[in-house]
Amino acid sequence: MSTPVSPSDTTANGRHPTTSNPTTSKDPDAIRADIERTREDLAETVDALHAKLDVKAQAKAKFADIKTSVTTDSGKPSPALLVGALGVTALVVGLVWWRRR
Repeated sequence: MSTPVSPSDTTANGRHPTTSNPTTSKDPDAIRADIERTREDLAETVDALHAKLDVKAQAKAKFADIKTSVTTDSGKPSPALLVGALGVTALVVGLVWWRRR
């Protein structure tokens, strides 16, 4: 009879941890395979945690996404960005002129 497994009892890749299903075979090859599978699961988990906690890499990726969205393929500013900058500049100049009046 097996016990029900909740979704929180799974690893990052969706498999059940090997600790909940201990190796019942005394075959050394099966034990080695179980150890290797556990190492792979642990390596995947550590890599996922490292990627999630690497703020510098996340910031670089976000900057690259933003840069791609505001430039053309040739690297020049996109027309929408230029129009927006011109609009903001006109708004600031208009506000300054209006306040000094």
